[in-house]
Amino acid sequence: MSGRFKGKRIVVTGGAGFIGSHLVDALLAEGAAHVAVVDNFFLGKEENLSEARAAHGDQLSVHREDAGEFTAMKAVVDQVQPDLVFNLATKALLYSFFNPAGACQVNLSIATALAELLRMGAYGKLVHYSSSEVYGTARVVPMDEDHPLLAETSYAAGKAAADLLVSSYVKMFGLDISLIRPFNNYGPRQNDGQLAAIIPLTVRRIREGAKPMIQGDGLQTRDFIYVGDTVEATLKLALRDDIRGRVLNLGSGRETSIKAIIDGICREVAYDGDIDYLPTRPADVRRHWAGVDAATALIGDVAPTQLDVGLAKTIAWYRGRWS
Repeated sequence: MSGRFKGKRIVVTGGAGFIGSHLVDALLAEGAAHVAVVDNFFLGKEENLSEARAAHGDQLSVHREDAGEFTAMKAVVDQVQPDLVFNLATKALLYSFFNPAGACQVNLSIATALAELLRMGAYGKLVHYSSSEVYGTARVVPMDEDHPLLAETSYAAGKAAADLLVSSYVKMFGLDISLIRPFNNYGPRQNDGQLAAIIPLTVRRIREGAKPMIQGDGLQTRDFIYVGDTVEATLKLALRDDIRGRVLNLGSGRETSIKAIIDGICREVAYDGDIDYLPTRPADVRRHWAGVDAATALIGDVAPTQLDVGLAKTIAWYRGRWS
């Protein structure tokens, strides 16, 4: 432990979720005096915080609240008096096919509440999580931070709106806000139930005796980054004082087809059966490949974990959970 956040008081919205809980672990391990999680447990889980509770006790508090409700967030920050807020709260992309308006609005309402509280001086700095989905399908590759915002789902549209909102508060009021745009994260604790992403969904289907499933031809690509790499990069960026107002991509800098990901999982679990090919998902991004030169120039290698190593760690975690 290096104590990079020694004595800091921090709020993490979405802190019981996949990436958020890993961030909570890291902040407490790095000496944070207190980390307050705000999560409505839409996909977040209490068990994701069990290691942090066991290791750090009452240095962790959990507030079961909607981060987009201004009065709730004001009550939390008034109580916690944080130096820093990390905003990771959202609802899953796939939720936008069930409730498109809600999937859009939740992102903007959370960003608005946090920007207003920062404008009021309720805390010191906001690190806002965006999503690579705001870019839509790649027009040019690799996709750097100047790639146009071509959101193809209402989830992505809400994320893009939130980005524009917090950026406007930087310009209008000089607030200390930076934007992190992660590409496709994977790793331990990623939701493998309802609204699951491709890696945990595939692992679970094989375990349950079902076939892996590919929507479309499988040649659509994503840039996969291991969650531990995303968290470490986030910590490094949060400590900098020269990125106010900047947008920074976090990805591996490599594109991988969905078919290649499925094949990698099948090799790791020794599955040699068939794959179910289904119709292409509506509004599915065809190609993603992160340009990470900007972040690399600031903090060095963004994604040191190779995909095969990360997949092995991830699958081992799921196996341990099921045993």
